[in-house]
Amino acid sequence: MQSNNQNLRERYQKLKNEQPRLRIRNAAQALEVSELELLELQLGDQLIRLAGDWKEFLPKVKALGKVMALTRNEYAVHERKGIYDNISFMHGGQMGVAVNPDIDLRFFMTQWSYAYASTQLNPRTKKPLYGLQFFNDRGVAVHKIYLTPHSDETAYHQLVAEYRGEDQGTPATINHSPVEPKEYHSDAEVDVAAFQAEWLALEDTHDFFPLLRKHKVQRLQALRLAPADHAYPVAKEGIVQLFESVAARQLPIMVFANSPGCIQIHTGPIKKLFPMEQWFNIMDPDFNLHLNLDGVDQVWVVKKPTADGIVTGLEVFDREGQLIIYCFGKRKPGIPELEAWRETVAQLPKIQNAYEKQA
Repeated sequence: MQSNNQNLRERYQKLKNEQPRLRIRNAAQALEVSELELLELQLGDQLIRLAGDWKEFLPKVKALGKVMALTRNEYAVHERKGIYDNISFMHGGQMGVAVNPDIDLRFFMTQWSYAYASTQLNPRTKKPLYGLQFFNDRGVAVHKIYLTPHSDETAYHQLVAEYRGEDQGTPATINHSPVEPKEYHSDAEVDVAAFQAEWLALEDTHDFFPLLRKHKVQRLQALRLAPADHAYPVAKEGIVQLFESVAARQLPIMVFANSPGCIQIHTGPIKKLFPMEQWFNIMDPDFNLHLNLDGVDQVWVVKKPTADGIVTGLEVFDREGQLIIYCFGKRKPGIPELEAWRETVAQLPKIQNAYEKQA
């Protein structure tokens, strides 16, 4: 095991020498290992493995004060600053929520297998950057928390000391087994009439995923089979056009991004938009989004009935049919969505649904 680690360490160092700005997630892909396997090469002073019950740990993050929460997937990085608070768990502890105006999260705890306290050198300030990093059993990062200049470093070190694991040497056990594919119906197997009727009868947006699960349909498949005028594709540039329009009109927006174990949400206006090469960035003081446009394959407008009227969303997918990000206008239960939001979405360049061509 030691020789394997040494070999990986040498390969990683060679790669960093060749590409010094390469991020650890991309380095892991290049080396065909998990991000966690690369991170664990730093076990020691720079990296401390934590141990304990994360459902007890997460509420204690509040003591750190204002932090930066980071959740990402292959093509989007969602960063939100604020205070961890109002955390609760349900369904036997398998799911949790943090509901706040700033830190708004959904936790899927079966994916939270490993946690670490990390110390990095902030390239801008040249000072230590302290963080907490959480991974699933496949070595994929599910969530990260970083201290800000407004955080309480003493509280951070106390929390790390409290949860420091006894074993700081044995490598984490990474699950490298093939991912079992989920079973879905083909279009011909779906009772489309029943599916559409149940879609039209929705009363809450949270009932949408159970609807897909009940009918065993993939999300993009569901959008193709949607009731008339309830889902349609727009040009890939539609997501950029949406952000530009929302920023110009100062409309409050909800931006969701997810990892395997966490959904992170920003609610509020966006202001500073900064495109750079393939990345489209939102760079506001307390909210940053980095969206890799090269990964965007399809963009859909989706309309879901609720007790408060239609809720209109924009869903962005990669080539594998996985959600990258999705957006809504700011709203709360009991309050209809803003008409200005609907008008903004309606202006996006619609393209013909390929499924409609076949019908």
